[in-house]
Amino acid sequence: MAKLTVRADNNNLPHFPHYGNHKVSIFNTSLRPQRLNLFLAQKHNLKFRVSCSITERQKKEAEEKRIILNGLKVNELGKNEALISTCGDELGTESGDKEVGFEWKWPPWKNLPQRYKLIGTTSLAFVICNMDKVNLSIAIIPMSHQFGWNSSVAGLVQSSFFWGYALSQLPGGWLSKIFGGSRVLEVGVLVWSLATMLVPYLAGFMPALIFSRILVGIGEGVSPSAATDLIARTIPLEERSRAVSFVFGGLSFGSVTGLLLAPPLIQNYGWESVFYLFGFLGIAWFSGFQLVKEDRPWSLPESMSWPPSFPRNKSLGELNTSLKDVPWKAFFRSKAVWAMIYAHFCGSWGHYTCLSWLPTYFSEELNLNLTEAAWVSVGPPLASIVVTSIASQFADSLISKGVDTSLVRKICQTIAFLSPATCMILSSVDFGLPPWEVVTILTGGLALSSFALSGLYCTHQDISPEYASILLGITNTVGAVPGIIGVALTGFLLDSTHSWSISLFAPSIFFYLTGTIVWLAFASSKPQSFSEGD
Repeated sequence: MAKLTVRADNNNLPHFPHYGNHKVSIFNTSLRPQRLNLFLAQKHNLKFRVSCSITERQKKEAEEKRIILNGLKVNELGKNEALISTCGDELGTESGDKEVGFEWKWPPWKNLPQRYKLIGTTSLAFVICNMDKVNLSIAIIPMSHQFGWNSSVAGLVQSSFFWGYALSQLPGGWLSKIFGGSRVLEVGVLVWSLATMLVPYLAGFMPALIFSRILVGIGEGVSPSAATDLIARTIPLEERSRAVSFVFGGLSFGSVTGLLLAPPLIQNYGWESVFYLFGFLGIAWFSGFQLVKEDRPWSLPESMSWPPSFPRNKSLGELNTSLKDVPWKAFFRSKAVWAMIYAHFCGSWGHYTCLSWLPTYFSEELNLNLTEAAWVSVGPPLASIVVTSIASQFADSLISKGVDTSLVRKICQTIAFLSPATCMILSSVDFGLPPWEVVTILTGGLALSSFALSGLYCTHQDISPEYASILLGITNTVGAVPGIIGVALTGFLLDSTHSWSISLFAPSIFFYLTGTIVWLAFASSKPQSFSEGD
């Protein structure tokens, strides 16, 4: 029998259990000292030295088990190379030393399929995207104190992001078709990260500061279309829904992360630190993405072939021709399209104004300090993650039971509009509620607005899968306008009225209610052939 003991002489290796005094019949063999390489060499070797002593009586049995070692490469081992040694002198007269080389791969994701690496890094880009979007909503409080900005100026600075965001929606989609979403995404991340790092240097000069925030908006505005193109090119159909959820889920996670990290950074290192750190993260992502995508094929393998109608990368001339073929007139003759446009505008008004002004509202109106204001601002995006999964299951369940798709979309979008409107009415009326109850009410209402992902945001695909991306570009462009007008108007009204109910909540309530009426009256998920209507 063999006696195996273990001795590690390299402290850098992980700890392994002690196997002393265990009888291991697999090593009952009279082989000369040899080395077993069980795995192909990579970077790390885990080596065992096994000393076996067998008696004459056991030799015959060992010969029958020699087949176990078939196919393994065996090499001589020098005594000084051993990492783990055993001694078998107690059990027999014939002894020998063996080293078995085990290797594991590092980093752990090295052998992941390339498409998973791309989806993971794209989702991480979206995390950084929203971190850079929300950092100003926290930093604007100490910045306003330092530079003497009133609410109107603060609103102008915050709204400038959406100028670039609105302008880059459709161009981002077209550029992704020409050059590929991967290239557009990495350029977008680099642009918004560099622009973010410039904010502390430009804060004292208003035109330059606004321009830097416009650049951040342009960089982030091309990202949704770029990510959609990347997913379509690299992810097979059966994995695409999970990929979309994972990638765009990074936005909510980014909002939470940014709102949690910004206050302690500002309090300990100054408001400039959030722009330096978050901008550096984007540049680090850009560098890492070069390594991830370096072996990515720019065309899909045969098993992931393109749909016949899906465009490959085009030249500028081909793009110009394809744009002329889009039935633009037919789009704007459809009542359903106009319902989507107005609903997107209404939903974005409430979302963007609250995203920009809620931390200030919690700080000034509810008398919470900077850290508390940021913590409670995390509530809506965090709760939205939960609500989104519930809403999608709710909608799919109704459709699978035979409920009309248009009715399901109307139900979901109505919940998405009426819930925050009701909660804002309760918050704006003075019922003498304590601050934490107001926070809870607003968090619940804004979280339920995520039902729009199963309402409005699915309707583009329902009515025209062929033109869904273009329709989303149209409605998303209009949906960015409230970020420009609404955020700035909120600051102006706040200076004029000194009332959060009038400046922040009343306009949102108005658009939520009118959006519900228009959606119920004109929205439809019935497939439409826009080409025939042009």
